[in-house]
Amino acid sequence: MPAIVVLGAQWGDEGKGKATDQLATNQPIDYVVRTSGGHNAGHTIVVNGEKYATHLLPSGILTPGATSVIANGVVVSPEALFRELDGLLERGVELGGLVVSANAHVIASYHATIDKVTERFLGKNQIGTTGRGIGPAYGDKVNRVGVRIADLFDEKILHAKVESALDVRNHLLTKVYNRRAVQVDAVVEELLSYVERLRPMVADTSLLLNRALDEGKTVLFEGAQATMLDVDHGTYPFVTSSNPVAGGVCVGSGVGPTRIDRVIGVIKAYTTRVGAGPFPTELFDDDGIRLQQLGGEIGVSTGRTRRCGWYDTVVARYAGRVNGLTDLFLTKLDILGAWDRIPVCVAYEIDGQKVDEMPMTQTEFHHAKPVYEFFEGWRTDISGCRTFAELPPNAQTYVKALEELSKTRIWGVGVGPGREQTVVVHDD
Repeated sequence: MPAIVVLGAQWGDEGKGKATDQLATNQPIDYVVRTSGGHNAGHTIVVNGEKYATHLLPSGILTPGATSVIANGVVVSPEALFRELDGLLERGVELGGLVVSANAHVIASYHATIDKVTERFLGKNQIGTTGRGIGPAYGDKVNRVGVRIADLFDEKILHAKVESALDVRNHLLTKVYNRRAVQVDAVVEELLSYVERLRPMVADTSLLLNRALDEGKTVLFEGAQATMLDVDHGTYPFVTSSNPVAGGVCVGSGVGPTRIDRVIGVIKAYTTRVGAGPFPTELFDDDGIRLQQLGGEIGVSTGRTRRCGWYDTVVARYAGRVNGLTDLFLTKLDILGAWDRIPVCVAYEIDGQKVDEMPMTQTEFHHAKPVYEFFEGWRTDISGCRTFAELPPNAQTYVKALEELSKTRIWGVGVGPGREQTVVVHDD
């Protein structure tokens, strides 16, 4: 299958890097493409016992021979991009190639400044952003005052665009937030400092990817964030500023929907969330603390502790519907080996009514209470299992039940962080 989408089916941090890496291990991948988000994303990959974290870079950068693409739907901080690249090079990692879309928008220093002061200004109504300028950069894009990668190569155009963007931003900073104005020349000078290193990487990535598909090459589209953080389909306003759902892959890459062959949703065997917003199965007891500790639930990009809860099949079914999922890849099944009984949310109760589909309004979702079914635990270490038959019977039952309740087949299961710690359930 030449065009495969891998995306998050919950609130992010599901282990998309592991799923992407697993696909790249099982078959030759020619291109790995990021289509949305910025360096607020975080993917952890373990190769030969070594742990690597990617943020802005696609995880395919760790696959020699593959070309990583940062497509037009991504917002790019040049400083973060080169810091991440240099970090991998310092570790002696053999990297694949990297191409950046000329149409991708730039995160400048003033975007991060605006992001942080706005979040502080909101006080108890904070969204829970990472403060890295993602939202303000997308805001400038929609307001048509954004700076694109291609603009960096024309100093006159760059200066005019930065000046236009800061015309309003500086009034906001000085008159509302009581901050200093940002100097146009200083921003332009900083952005120009990245030009020579960036120039060889920049291309028309839509043309590049469509030609690759015409030639029968395999293109893997790697999601950032996740379905429930989508600005249109997530738990608005506690969402990211882009479209991490499958439809956003086409917009963010310039590849048409008829070219996509497979859409894989990555989902944890339980649920986590970083930042504010509703979370029906969230745990506030010892089980929640235990999931945090055993699962190492700390954000790769943010360093924030993740909120933890049980698996939510309402969210899984919703993700299947809005993404048109062909498969699920279930991660961190090994973490649940510490429980005698494992609850699974099969529906919600809202104002005394049982609901098994995603509530339509924010108010209803805030008031949703999980309805649980319970499954027997397996109380053993499964990290050494390499086939589905090797899993304990209760673990097999759990996986099969999630598959049925989620209404999407589970293609594979992660039983540990390592590249080799994967169990294939359905061998295509």
